[in-house]
Amino acid sequence: MILGGQSLKQKVAVKNRKELENKMVSVFGIKIKRFSTDLQRILIDDMVTAFENRLNVLNRANEKPRN
Repeated sequence: MILGGQSLKQKVAVKNRKELENKMVSVFGIKIKRFSTDLQRILIDDMVTAFENRLNVLNRANEKPRN
């Protein structure tokens, strides 16, 4: 299903990513406060991307049949 140029799946992914970004900010906000706003955004974005990639790898590994 496509709504406003994005599929429902994409909208959910964007919402989930935003929630994860907000959680990362709440956890690391004080530690990264000394950086500029741009660097904070880049760092949070990188951490969320790395976390999502790690989850994807673990999910794929978990789906493979075990011998």
